[in-house]
Amino acid sequence: MLSQPDMLARLGARRQNYSLDRDLYCDDGVFQMDLEHVFYREWLFAIPSCEIPKTGNFATLQVGAYPVVITRAADGMIRAFHNVCRHRGQRLCAKETGSTPKLVCPYHQWTYDLDGKLVYARDMQDSFDLAAHGLKKVHCVDLGGMVFICLAEVPPPISELAPKLMTYLAPSGLKDAKVAHSSTIIEKGNWKLVIENNRECYHCGGSHPSLCRTYSDNPRMTAMEGPDAASPDILAHWQRCEAAGLPSRFTNHPRMQWRLARIPLLNNAESYTMSTKAAVARRMGQMPFSDAGSLLFFHYPNTWNHFLADHAIVFRILPISPTETEVTTKWLVHKDAVEGVDYDIPNLTEVWMNTNDEDRQVVEENQKGILSPAYEPGPYSTIQEEGVIQFVDWYCGTMTDRLAPQPAVAAE
Repeated sequence: MLSQPDMLARLGARRQNYSLDRDLYCDDGVFQMDLEHVFYREWLFAIPSCEIPKTGNFATLQVGAYPVVITRAADGMIRAFHNVCRHRGQRLCAKETGSTPKLVCPYHQWTYDLDGKLVYARDMQDSFDLAAHGLKKVHCVDLGGMVFICLAEVPPPISELAPKLMTYLAPSGLKDAKVAHSSTIIEKGNWKLVIENNRECYHCGGSHPSLCRTYSDNPRMTAMEGPDAASPDILAHWQRCEAAGLPSRFTNHPRMQWRLARIPLLNNAESYTMSTKAAVARRMGQMPFSDAGSLLFFHYPNTWNHFLADHAIVFRILPISPTETEVTTKWLVHKDAVEGVDYDIPNLTEVWMNTNDEDRQVVEENQKGILSPAYEPGPYSTIQEEGVIQFVDWYCGTMTDRLAPQPAVAAE
């Protein structure tokens, strides 16, 4: 296993615009450092808020070693907690989603309100203090219908992303949506390979026949430099959408940890469907026209998303092991859209079900090749793989900052 000094040495020796060293994609020590310094410290996309619309609804997820439960309490607030009973550590909620008036430990029935307060613990001594044994909180924010959590004691600032994301998502009305379908697959590849594969369409023409009906593999579509710098077709699309009240222009984190931009689909396509027509008869939120394209949003380390006029698709990745990653996809539609009348699941999901499976195969073959002793880092295309370069630069910069020894503070 690589040690922290070994990891820093590998990062320091990295060739710019080249893929990463073999161990960074498969080493147990690197995986633990990724968890501790990235996934346990960054804001992570957890669920769309519409997944838990009512009091008592809950959802769970596993982030490395940490089981987490997200609830909606009687005051309407969404909160997150460590999914661990304060008695003897039993996991409180085993299901992925559900509904309950209170969180009851299945082991000894310690009972918590949906806001985390312990309200019942049978046969405890008189000195026992209920108030001192509430659930441990996890930082949680709802940004325009996307719920993010952070396991760090002190989370990084989110004030720059929050207003931008809420403004860009507002026309999609995610809080008035519902989850029409959910899919979870396990890709036998490192989480960084999953992200890298998503950040380029160099492979799309050869791997994604369904997606390429509507999504352009032209690198200019995803390589943008600013709110006034894009290909002419994108600039025209931004102008048309913003005239109709849709925030669209490229905006990003200074180190490219996140980005928002609305892109047109090919040949005025309306949605990610095999027919290129809308998959849902009822539009999302206040979307003004059917061919509004797709609002693209990514946030490292664990999400990319597409928001269209008729539906939204949100993606979440969570690392399982050095060479396994959980990928969860949810399709959102207007809450009043009726399955079988306004949409049908096969038509809604076919393109991205196909694409996800194709990406799984690509990532798994990529991982198998990297496991070979013959692998050595290769050069990225600065034309086609700019997004991959940005991600790898963000990852390496973040890890270097967090692993580097901190200078000692001189005593006064």
